[in-house]
Amino acid sequence: MVFVSIKNAMEQGSGEVSLHGWVYRERGSSAVRFIVLRDSSQTIQCVVKKAAVSQAVWDQAQQTPIETSVEVHGVIHLDARAPTGFEVEVSDINVIGYADTFPITKDQSPEFLLDKRHLWLRSQKLSAVMKIRSTVFGAIDEYFRSHGFYEIQSPVFTPNACEGGATLFEVKYFEDKVYLTQSWQLYAEAMIASLEQIYCISPCFRSERSKTSRHLAEFWMAEMEVAWADLSNVTMHAQELVAYIVKMVLETNNHELDVLKRDKEVLRRIKTPFFTMTYTQVLDHLKNKGHIVEWGKDLRTIEEDELMKDFDKPVIVTHYPKEIMAFYKPADPEDPRTALCFDMLAPEGYGEIIGGSQRETDINKLVDGLKNQGENVENYEWYLDTRRFGNVPHAGFGMGVERVIAWVCGLDNIKDAIPFPRTMLRKSP
Repeated sequence: MVFVSIKNAMEQGSGEVSLHGWVYRERGSSAVRFIVLRDSSQTIQCVVKKAAVSQAVWDQAQQTPIETSVEVHGVIHLDARAPTGFEVEVSDINVIGYADTFPITKDQSPEFLLDKRHLWLRSQKLSAVMKIRSTVFGAIDEYFRSHGFYEIQSPVFTPNACEGGATLFEVKYFEDKVYLTQSWQLYAEAMIASLEQIYCISPCFRSERSKTSRHLAEFWMAEMEVAWADLSNVTMHAQELVAYIVKMVLETNNHELDVLKRDKEVLRRIKTPFFTMTYTQVLDHLKNKGHIVEWGKDLRTIEEDELMKDFDKPVIVTHYPKEIMAFYKPADPEDPRTALCFDMLAPEGYGEIIGGSQRETDINKLVDGLKNQGENVENYEWYLDTRRFGNVPHAGFGMGVERVIAWVCGLDNIKDAIPFPRTMLRKSP
């Protein structure tokens, strides 16, 4: 018996098929039993008629509560009345693994669903999100490799902060201590002298005491670093990468977007070029709408959301105030108050999805920046060597993959963009 996926059986359209999967829905009477079977590809209605099968098959069909795993054999045909347009008339059924009473029913609280995440991942919604997540990761790889980038990894245990010490997770490391990585960036700046164009998709960790719908303590970041590059080079890559991701999701995940009830016309508008504004222009734009932000203050979620009400595709915001930027972001020579950096903001209230910058090449300014942020310069001597030996202009960015997935899928909360979310209040299952 050769088993095929439900999707492949539907593509076959008629004739005998053998399927295996899990019971998604079940109902019946004394004469007929309907089993909606699901596998990773689709769902399909299977019909067991008592008069058409043996007593042993009928008895098996009677013992199929939700999430029981089964094998079925029968004849597939079109049926407009069936939920997905096809039906299998079952001639044989074999129960593989009986299920207890499934704990997830309608109208469960979000916290209960997170407690049962290991089971809720079987839902149509999360299955659709995880398939789109797979497409997003594949698209990132395809984009960078097609542009001549090398994929390189960096340590998860690090001795240094990259994005400030306040959000570091400290880890016991034999008789010493280290931190879970906030970003690969410092290591990437070392590796570009060897490979010039590199990227990485890896987990990152931020100990942010935030309970918002946009934050995770453990998340995946797609990062890139390029030698001989400036701000314009990396903002170009950022736009093209995001547009390519959306394009691939539209081409690959039409069914999943339908499951999520995502407006595909919104996604079809995501084409380059994106609109670009400086931080100062954003403040002027907000002022014209009656929202006053003092120059020098970072943009909060409320201001980002207000700005993005006027745009239907991502916006690149450049030249944030130097004083509020990380030590490695250089001042703009034409306006030293600002840094040569950018954020990409997604529409529909999803906020920042990418952050990047040129990198400071002046070793003395890097040292001053580290001291100003209260860092021990001796811990960064290895990093400062990248400026002592063959220093070149370079730039890079990091993209929060779950934030992109949440936006593309139209999710209410970023926790549904990752299989097992880790937040300030959740470390299990």
